[in-house]
Amino acid sequence: MALPADMLSPPISAVVAGRPFRVTHAARLLLLVGAATMLQGCLAKTAWDVATLPVRAAGKAVDITTTSQSEADQKRGREIRRREERLGMLQRRYDGLLDRCNGGDTRACAEARAIYAEIISLLPAVPLESD
Repeated sequence: MALPADMLSPPISAVVAGRPFRVTHAARLLLLVGAATMLQGCLAKTAWDVATLPVRAAGKAVDITTTSQSEADQKRGREIRRREERLGMLQRRYDGLLDRCNGGDTRACAEARAIYAEIISLLPAVPLESD
């Protein structure tokens, strides 16, 4: 089926490098087919991105809300190290206060008892090191 003559656009003409240049219908058709072929990849990629978006979003949400085993281990390790540091600081302070208490300082004895109670409360939370 042929298109009516009034629907066909005249060839595009321009001046390129000082010479007249005409783009014929065949050249326009070739450019259109080439552009359509190149756009198929873009359209397919866009359709794929749109189709997989809910799955990727759900995966991201699950990843954010869950903690992996290695992350949990790291968090537990940090917590244990923090408790061990606190226990070491309390032990050094207790030793100093105990020396002062043995020297007759009653205030140091009371403070040493309070620190000893805190040491006792922290001990179950710090795992024993195996050799």
